[in-house]
Amino acid sequence: MAHSDHSHDFNHTGDIPKPQTKAIWKTFGILVALTAFEFLIAFTMDAGTIRNAIFIILTIFKAFYIVAEFMHLKHETKALIWCVLIPMALVTWLMVALLAEGSYYYDSVTNYFK
Repeated sequence: MAHSDHSHDFNHTGDIPKPQTKAIWKTFGILVALTAFEFLIAFTMDAGTIRNAIFIILTIFKAFYIVAEFMHLKHETKALIWCVLIPMALVTWLMVALLAEGSYYYDSVTNYFK
């Protein structure tokens, strides 16, 4: 039988950590406020590019905030944060570029055959 020595445990203080309910409610409030703002925009603005851009920006902000809070990315090293953010920014840029080029191509083809 192997002998288990737990004297090297770093978290063996015997104290129970305090609950983080204040931080959770703060996060909940921020996300509810952003969602309420999105609903306000959805029912008060006319459909168009500006409204879609606001939705996309707020959705990306909420996704980054959720990842930072609930996946604890904000507590990681800066290098890891940039390794997550840069590819995500490039994928977002790629999606915007493909949508812009696709709509340009669609408009040019439909106008050509008219």
